[in-house]
Amino acid sequence: MQAGDPVVGAAIAVAGAQSRSEDEESLGVKGVKRTVTQAFGSGVPKRRSSSRSIKRKKFDDELVESSLVKSSSRVKGPPVIEPIRCSGSEPSSSEKKKLTKSGTALTPPLTMMINPAPIAKRVKKSKQPLHITKDLGRWKPTDDLLLINAVLQTTDLTSVHLGVKFSCRFTLREIKERWYALLYDPVISKLAWQAMRQLHPEAIAAIQSKALFSQNEEALLAKISSTSQPKLDVFQELLGKHPGVFHPSRTPKSLLVHWQLLKQYYLLDDQSVQPLPKGDQVLNFSDAEQMVDDVKLKESRDEVLEHELMISDRHQKKEIRQLEQELPRWQVLVDNITGMSMPDFDNQTLAALRGRMVRYLMRSREITLGRATKDKQIDVDLSLEGPAWKISRKQGIIKLKNNGDFFIANEGRRPIYIDGKPVLSGSKWKLNNNSVVEIAGLRFVFLINLELISLIKAEAAKMTQQ
Repeated sequence: MQAGDPVVGAAIAVAGAQSRSEDEESLGVKGVKRTVTQAFGSGVPKRRSSSRSIKRKKFDDELVESSLVKSSSRVKGPPVIEPIRCSGSEPSSSEKKKLTKSGTALTPPLTMMINPAPIAKRVKKSKQPLHITKDLGRWKPTDDLLLINAVLQTTDLTSVHLGVKFSCRFTLREIKERWYALLYDPVISKLAWQAMRQLHPEAIAAIQSKALFSQNEEALLAKISSTSQPKLDVFQELLGKHPGVFHPSRTPKSLLVHWQLLKQYYLLDDQSVQPLPKGDQVLNFSDAEQMVDDVKLKESRDEVLEHELMISDRHQKKEIRQLEQELPRWQVLVDNITGMSMPDFDNQTLAALRGRMVRYLMRSREITLGRATKDKQIDVDLSLEGPAWKISRKQGIIKLKNNGDFFIANEGRRPIYIDGKPVLSGSKWKLNNNSVVEIAGLRFVFLINLELISLIKAEAAKMTQQ
């Protein structure tokens, strides 16, 4: 071939390569790859290939359509591979059809090489429907065993729904669906059978003992007379005579309990229920209440009893009066023992704040209460009385005014209680004799030197008159 050969010109126009190939097909594929490399540079991601011998086909949803837009915006024209033909010959109609087919066949691989589609994660779907897997988790093997035993005894799913207590409150529809699944669904029946085989023998025996009574069993029990007092020997003999009728888990005690239940509801053969009267109206509670005579319900007066109650009431009131009269004497004894009696004030003590452990004397017209520290000293250190870590360093001030009245001002964060009434921060309250002062759980009694205070009041009155 020469340099001016049209085959070489076609290869240069499409691929832009310097070498040529002898094989027409390999020349076309290499030209497409080189064109892509020149258009997008070396940053084109490589196509991932699998080492497996069998490769699956790509689905249409794995091809990203946006890659076609990107490739068309970057490459000015779509790459066209012209067929190799001799000079001077025109392509025939069959060759044009082949050219069209080859062009459409090369477009998807080009798109995949330009922008490979991300590998979608496949979610392994379960072959079983959702409601089956849900039932497998809700129905326990004990429930399945109860269902099977109850159906074998009664052959009625409605009776099973009313008489069996499952782990969940299943509806009649759910019980029917589960029973049909155990019969006809191989997957559920196999799983349920494997789960029931793993139950402990004691659990199986407990479940079988709860099996419902069949009609034949109740018919044999109903033959026992209601007037008799049967013992366990009678039911043991009944089990020995009819081993094929009764369930293997039946015991004489369980038969006795069920017979008593039948007797309670009048289901024995020799019992009959009296029919309701048809002609007369059935008496209800409201009608019976109206028929009751209220006069008959009133009890007659018992004069002797009333007299005895009046005498006992007098005795109790007399004892209460005696105790009230003796209370001050007992209070003096208690005060002497506990040290809460009126202290002996001197001429300099205006008042005293007495606690359970310590007594604080007020000898100036104004004193401060609180918790003493190294940096700050106060007049009355409440920490000597007990745990005072909740009391502020300067909790309050007790002040005597010119008219002889004592007032306490709260300057701490916590309230001060005077005779049970709270005094908030920034407020003040009048203190009387024997007032109870409570600060953060510590209680004190405020005692006033009444003689000295009366002298102060008299002097204040003279000063006002002058």
